[in-house]
Amino acid sequence: MNLLDHSIIPDWPAPKNVRAMQTTRHGGVSAAPYASLNLGDHVGDAPLAVARNRMLLEPLLPSEPVWLKQVHGTAVVDAGHTTCWPEGDACVSSHPGAVCVVMTADCLPVLLCDAQGSVVGAAHAGWRGLCDGIIESTVRAMNVPPQTLMAWLGPAIGPSAFEVGEEVRAAFIAQQPQAAAAFVPGIAGKWHADIYQLARLRLNALGITRIYGGGLCTHTDRVRFFSYRRDGVTGRMGTFIWLE
Repeated sequence: MNLLDHSIIPDWPAPKNVRAMQTTRHGGVSAAPYASLNLGDHVGDAPLAVARNRMLLEPLLPSEPVWLKQVHGTAVVDAGHTTCWPEGDACVSSHPGAVCVVMTADCLPVLLCDAQGSVVGAAHAGWRGLCDGIIESTVRAMNVPPQTLMAWLGPAIGPSAFEVGEEVRAAFIAQQPQAAAAFVPGIAGKWHADIYQLARLRLNALGITRIYGGGLCTHTDRVRFFSYRRDGVTGRMGTFIWLE
């Protein structure tokens, strides 16, 4: 079984020249608690194991991905105009062969492409980045009418497991009153947040209505996915997109 057999291919009607894939925790060489396809070089795993895991991706990708130093911000990097590993939480490209990637282990990966297949983007949307506008920044950097875009929401912590405080709920509602529907009361003043629904609201507000995915929970599916909330010390999965 090769690495592609362990990966998830987004089920969305993207143009034929748009390629995308989502890795799971399987198919690599890392030892527990990073077993086995950990792609994050910042989580305490053996550097040689991470390097080997990234090398295993080479047959599936046209070039070395732009590995971002993610900081839960809203900076967007152009994969076609960088040769380093820059700081940022989203990546866009209109250059064939340039690979965008974001890494997650509960945060929401959002893939975007336009109907013409001229530009792609990937965003790392934890609650803070989502609230601060990482999706809006990514769409702006893609420089096409938002109505021409479609989105795919990858594996993230599901609403049954994503417990947040009142300050998180208040921050979202202050920007979008309708975000209140994405929060269900929990215990002791906590709330269960639906990060997929929060992302759909942000996309809809931009005029993006073709939205796919958004049903895979990293926290409850311990067989397939890394989860920081569940395990604390764990690996990172990759969500990739590029133009052929």
